[in-house]
Amino acid sequence: MEKRIWLSPPHMGGTEMSYIQQAFDTNWIAPVGANVDAFEKQIEEFMGCGHVAALSSGTAALHLALVLLGVTRGDFVICQSLTFAASANPIFYQGATPVFVDSEPLTWNICPDALESAIKHCVRKGKKPKAIIIVHLYGMPARMDEIITLCHHHDIPLIEDAAEALGSAYKGQKAGSLCKFGIFSFNGNKILTTSGGGALWSADQTAIQKAKFLATQARDPAPHYAHSVTGYNYSLSNICAGIGRGQMQVLEDRIAQRRANYTFYQQTFSTLARLQFQNEPPECFSNRWLTALTLDFQQTGISPQTIIAALECKNIESRHLWKPMHMQPLFKDAPYFGGTIAGDLFRSGICLPSGSSLAEDDLQRVTQVITNLFA
Repeated sequence: MEKRIWLSPPHMGGTEMSYIQQAFDTNWIAPVGANVDAFEKQIEEFMGCGHVAALSSGTAALHLALVLLGVTRGDFVICQSLTFAASANPIFYQGATPVFVDSEPLTWNICPDALESAIKHCVRKGKKPKAIIIVHLYGMPARMDEIITLCHHHDIPLIEDAAEALGSAYKGQKAGSLCKFGIFSFNGNKILTTSGGGALWSADQTAIQKAKFLATQARDPAPHYAHSVTGYNYSLSNICAGIGRGQMQVLEDRIAQRRANYTFYQQTFSTLARLQFQNEPPECFSNRWLTALTLDFQQTGISPQTIIAALECKNIESRHLWKPMHMQPLFKDAPYFGGTIAGDLFRSGICLPSGSSLAEDDLQRVTQVITNLFA
């Protein structure tokens, strides 16, 4: 059996252990310390603006964003449907009602027209949405101009779920820095990893300071343990932050490598007309966290499951696109606005191995399996 090719494995840069060793040498084996402070500073410098709280996960960051926006039981929160469940679960944490919105075919992200319909529906129900969560799917920025215009017009805070989009940009501005809050994930399969971890970005320094307060169990400044509000155990480990410090040093290289994977796949499959890749509009720059494409089963007789099974036979991992939230049993009672685009993408889409450590031989193994199927 040939070696396993993973979908998106961690890729160390070489300096991570030195920062981990510093944590051990100074005995800062805790959710605070020099690595956490330095890691947050590195992210702020990379983003070029704003302030950052390093946290235990991207989900924790999204949850804190909702808390900071005052989302409570009975509120409406609009969310992109085509995404991972972590984008929507924090809405339930707060007892709020998710309102899901379809995708548009260009970027596969939230459809501005369907979003406007969802907003108007909530207003007619007598309760303007408390927040809107959009997702930069697989690293591709959403149609931010139209979305931001809608949010400004209706005075609704916007949260960017950029968990998959660190290093992506919209009209030259980093994804995650275009609205009230930006969310990042540093899970093991992301373009930058701290094993587990995430970050909350905001231009509002006071909001980030409050996020850090809430993430450390909301302990009041008193000589004893005093708590006036609900807190959470959401801080990032100083050891994990050390991994992040090393990862930040190679982030630009990792983005270039992932984009090179996409180019390889695109060029190799250029003659297979029934394969369509996720578009990158001129105003967008995608980190290409995962290379994702769709295929026309009616024309080819080949389904995503056929490709996934064929790749698995060769010890290669791949996967379907996210199953939309409005199609999930957990959210079966939630309102949904739009058409069938998100569902169609799910049924026809596949994510190919996209790790930044892939060698050309690995990429050729992947493409040969798929080319043989079409041949």
